[in-house]
Amino acid sequence: MSSLHLYNTLTKKEEEFTTIEEGKVRMYTCGPTVYGRPHIGNYSSFLMADLIRRWLEVSGYEVLHVKNITDVGHLVADQNEGEDKIEKQAKQEKTDPLAVAKKYEAMYLEDEAALGMLEPFKRPRATETIKEMIELVNTLEEKGFTYETEDGIYFSVEKFADYGKLSGNTLDNLSAGSRVEVNDEKKHPADFALWKKCVGENAHHILRWDSPWGEGFPGWHIECSAMSMKFLGDELDIHTGGEDNIFPHHECEIAQSESVTGKSFSRFWIHRRRIDMGSEKMSKSLGNVLSIVDVIEKGYSPLDLRYLFLSVHYRTNLKFSWKGVDDSKKARRKVVEWMGEVGSLKESKDAKETKEKKEKQEHPSSGAVGKYTEKFIDAMNSDLNTPQALAVIFDCMSWSRNQKDWSHNALEALNDFIAMARHTFGCFEPEEVSDVPAEVRALLDERKVARDDKDFKTSDKLRDQIKELGWEVRDEEGEQVVRKM
Repeated sequence: MSSLHLYNTLTKKEEEFTTIEEGKVRMYTCGPTVYGRPHIGNYSSFLMADLIRRWLEVSGYEVLHVKNITDVGHLVADQNEGEDKIEKQAKQEKTDPLAVAKKYEAMYLEDEAALGMLEPFKRPRATETIKEMIELVNTLEEKGFTYETEDGIYFSVEKFADYGKLSGNTLDNLSAGSRVEVNDEKKHPADFALWKKCVGENAHHILRWDSPWGEGFPGWHIECSAMSMKFLGDELDIHTGGEDNIFPHHECEIAQSESVTGKSFSRFWIHRRRIDMGSEKMSKSLGNVLSIVDVIEKGYSPLDLRYLFLSVHYRTNLKFSWKGVDDSKKARRKVVEWMGEVGSLKESKDAKETKEKKEKQEHPSSGAVGKYTEKFIDAMNSDLNTPQALAVIFDCMSWSRNQKDWSHNALEALNDFIAMARHTFGCFEPEEVSDVPAEVRALLDERKVARDDKDFKTSDKLRDQIKELGWEVRDEEGEQVVRKM
């Protein structure tokens, strides 16, 4: 079987994945700025990171995954100017910035759980890492990479020879107005704020801390360097984010981190392409955003959205459509039902056969399952080729349903394949039906009476009524099984 290869934004090519420390992966993901409920496009990069982590775990690695919460310092312009995004939202809601951050962080965590994302090793908040940020700025100042202006401490990009190596926006290519703000006090347009003073337009900034440069707050870029280094050390194996993070955010992270340590900040940089709404990207500024709540209100599970996002390669632009979500719902359900069938078959087989008989049995289909396992692993090792991996699952499903007289060994092999696929994709676990509405439960009770009386005309009519309420009922081994549609 093949070894894992990933596309590295830093080198612009696929490379064999290796780690700094054998068997252990240090991975950092740029988390949300909690000034509003994240839209579904935001979750595409988080789901990519979750997929990477899951596949690394399947591959036998211990993954130390850190995903931050930005609750201060992210300015509207994404660089050095404008209002803090959280303080701006606090003004609109006429409340405290930390209350805004806590409110939307709770929504974000709720959405993460609904999407089946694994809990990270650490989830630091920017406001809890101010001490480490000040220490980094101090070190950069001592090493001569900074200068002070009336409104803050800035990193001098001209003093970092490799600036632009991630994005291609080298100093020769950059000019004022090219995704950077013009500031008369800045020595170069691409210089970025490490620490902002509470003066001028920031005089009334509510979240502020004492520092060697006076009261102020951190720049957005320094936060991720401080939080990643605090929990993962000076060097990362993987840094992930959306492609919109490549410049300026990740470029600035590299410059300030490597200037402090003299080491390569991250071996691999992995970025998710944007989600498009028709001909446009999805963004709050364009007003074309959808939340997880919108998906649920349309009658879909958040796991249907997860399937949709993972069904397209992470380096491909996904054109979002409700038809795509609907197709994903149908495809996901087919896989979940098949996996349930295999589980039931295995339980039945286990109950019938003695331990001795299980150990002696051999069956050629166990070898066939192994071929699907190898194909699945090869697909995932090829830069996380999820469309191909899903194709293998469906091929295995079609093949297995045509097999008869399963042996214990063959079912064990198939069950192991399913467990691997489940952990990798994170959306094939059977969903427990809870809180079935009282109206649906009443119709189910009526339908049971009708079926007991062999009144199948009434039974079918009640099935249709249940379906109109958004629920599907199936008759399995004499019992009614209800699922949310």
